[in-house]
Amino acid sequence: MIRALIEDPDLECVDPLEQDIPFENSLERRRQAFLVDLYITGTNAVTEEGHLVNLDRRGNRVAAITFGPKFVVILVGRNKIVSGLDEALLRVKDYAAPLVAMRIKAKTPCVKSSFCEDCNSPERICSAWGIVEKFYPKGRIKVVLINQDMGF
Repeated sequence: MIRALIEDPDLECVDPLEQDIPFENSLERRRQAFLVDLYITGTNAVTEEGHLVNLDRRGNRVAAITFGPKFVVILVGRNKIVSGLDEALLRVKDYAAPLVAMRIKAKTPCVKSSFCEDCNSPERICSAWGIVEKFYPKGRIKVVLINQDMGF
């Protein structure tokens, strides 16, 4: 269904992470994302109780999940399902965040150590936490569990 929506010629898809666009354009696209009808994203972790746990550099994903777009679809690979909040926080800080920092070639201590050192680096990617426990209004957020490992 999502693939059909993306390929619909009447819909405009905006990717704020598109490569080879100026940084200011990327930031503006992130701001515009709060006004969209459908926001598609991933999550860092989801607990068995249904908590969505995210950690962002700028907070645009955390903010868009909690408020802004009319509808949010969150795609979740089985590798991101954890038992509870403690495990989710640990997964994000000591697994997902260092891997993201490595992928974007950030100059942070976790790139070298492979685990969070709660740094004060100017390139720190761990800035804005978001934990969603309940969704309001009901039906605004849809979580799609995918039975394969996906992303960090």
